Amino acid sequence: MTHSKMARLILPLIAFFSVKLVNAQNSAKLPVKLRTAYTGIEVGSKGVKMSILELKNSEATVDFRILKDTAVNTDFISFSPETFSATLNGLIGLYITAGNEYGIPSKRIFTVISSGVKMQAEKNNKLDWINNLIDSFRLKINDPYRKVDVVDVQQEARLSHLGIVPESKRFNTFLIDIGSGNTKGGFFPYGDLNTFRLFQLNWGTKSISNATEKRCENDNSLDNYNRQLSKVLGGAENTDIIYAVNSSGSYKLSDNIAVSGGAAWAVANLTHPEMTDNPIVPVTYKEVEKLFEKLYNNFDALAPTFLAQTITRSSEREQAIKNIKAVQKVFDQKSLMAGTGLLLKIMRQFASAYETKQFFLVKNGSVGWISAYVDQTVEN
Repeated sequence: MTHSKMARLILPLIAFFSVKLVNAQNSAKLPVKLRTAYTGIEVGSKGVKMSILELKNSEATVDFRILKDTAVNTDFISFSPETFSATLNGLIGLYITAGNEYGIPSKRIFTVISSGVKMQAEKNNKLDWINNLIDSFRLKINDPYRKVDVVDVQQEARLSHLGIVPESKRFNTFLIDIGSGNTKGGFFPYGDLNTFRLFQLNWGTKSISNATEKRCENDNSLDNYNRQLSKVLGGAENTDIIYAVNSSGSYKLSDNIAVSGGAAWAVANLTHPEMTDNPIVPVTYKEVEKLFEKLYNNFDALAPTFLAQTITRSSEREQAIKNIKAVQKVFDQKSLMAGTGLLLKIMRQFASAYETKQFFLVKNGSVGWISAYVDQTVEN
């Protein structure tokens, strides 16, 4: 299976990407003879995520569909006995689900520890927690030689690019993933896959919000939060973001800027709720800027029923309302301001009067890197 084939899994219908997504709830078990399914299970900073991917072969093409994409929140990086047990149980539970409910044989189930977990474990001298988790998992599933990879940030960023960006756009697209604690991404600068240039910031949605709340001290009003957020974002821009973008060399070589992560997913659903079937949403700097103004000045205008009222088809309107509710369940008003503000600061580095860059928000980017990992593992 080639990277170009895998790229068709994730990317959209709108001039840039193309993908078929299947809602897990609507995915009846397909006869094994009609499909080849693989499962990627990732232990991340917030929890354990499982993606089940179906590979359909035909004479003309190879096409992936997402059969199941689910997660269990466990907060492993708190490194407490409670979160360790929750993570272990989540890992075992999803492994069993893949086998028993979806009939995926164990040889097609791949398990990975994310770079975010690895970084936090190194920072807190807790690498033994990762080793203990892997050993306990192997013991519980009675498979002492089960392969569990621990990836670093370079590997994960590169795999994200391979899993999200199609081959036709591979060498002119800069991918950025905004996480909760950091931001990572990069691009291939020399027109081949031999060199991947990493882009990394020590700022993410949660770390920006935490730094802002710390500055607020005893004044928790929204006005004060906005003032302090402006200072935190300004500092991040001046000390980190400008340098990171300029030093990457991505501006001159990239026509397209694709952004994934929770903040991108949220902004995509709030700026274009009507694009319910598009996993990738094109946006402009002005649209995101307008959203930030609403988040601060007119949050009621982002109520699900109000935001979706102009969508004429009832089925699409209901799905849009569901998507917006999901966003507001994950992010409150202040955290949405933090994530959107960080996105704006990054986009600003590519918004020039002399050259127009195309911005795309990836809704399901979390599936990208694990999909590419499965692809490469199967190839090898």
